[in-house]
Amino acid sequence: MIDTDHIILEKDGPVARVWLNRPHKKNAVTPELLHRLDEIIVEVDNDPDLLVLVLRGKGNQFCSGFDLDILLNDFVGSTTAMDVAVLSAKVCDRLYSMNTPSVAVLEDYVTAGGFELMISCDFAIAADDAKIGDFHIRRALFGGAGPIYRLPRMIGIRKTKELMLTGKLLSGKEAAEWDLINASAPADQLDQLEADFIAPLIDKSPFTMKLTKMTIDRGLDADIQSLMVMEHLAVGNALQSEDAKEGVNAFLQKREPKWVGR
Repeated sequence: MIDTDHIILEKDGPVARVWLNRPHKKNAVTPELLHRLDEIIVEVDNDPDLLVLVLRGKGNQFCSGFDLDILLNDFVGSTTAMDVAVLSAKVCDRLYSMNTPSVAVLEDYVTAGGFELMISCDFAIAADDAKIGDFHIRRALFGGAGPIYRLPRMIGIRKTKELMLTGKLLSGKEAAEWDLINASAPADQLDQLEADFIAPLIDKSPFTMKLTKMTIDRGLDADIQSLMVMEHLAVGNALQSEDAKEGVNAFLQKREPKWVGR
């Protein structure tokens, strides 16, 4: 376990469990937390034994956004206000683009900066009674780490406008119905939902997981002909891997594969 005041990294076999650790502030984001999260993402991506990153919050709550006391004292009305947006966007983009798949596990408030962390993860699951939404507009603020470009790709432009322009909050159940998250469960079953959800992620070839995630992440960013070329190259890359050979042999021999990650 690696512990700082604001964030904790636990390594549990193939699972890197990252805890936002400011429950007295509803795990509100600080610059220190963002800098440390940035380091953790790099650390996890460089560790071949870690196959999934799980992002959670201590105190049965995810994250209510940036710490407003810090925002008011250090950034509002200051020429440094852009700095916090640049930092937040950089860290959220690194989270989104990392090779290792990521899962946000949501409880209580998931708003503003917490909402941005959630939409930057590959997957999200929630307690049925979680409270999920962008929320910035309720405080005359603007989200600087992903809502205008990640959210429309997930739920479409009309639903994006409904969330961002009204500031409404969705329950975990509603967020699943909106396809904003993958699944929800009663709060007392959330740990089991997490375990069940990550199980089919950690038994796959790490090499092919990286390759597939990388190409999907670019799937909406180019024309179809360019994406077809990328797809052809990915197929060729996959077929040259030791894991592809092992996967085919394991299937033909009716046994479980033993991945080497290359």
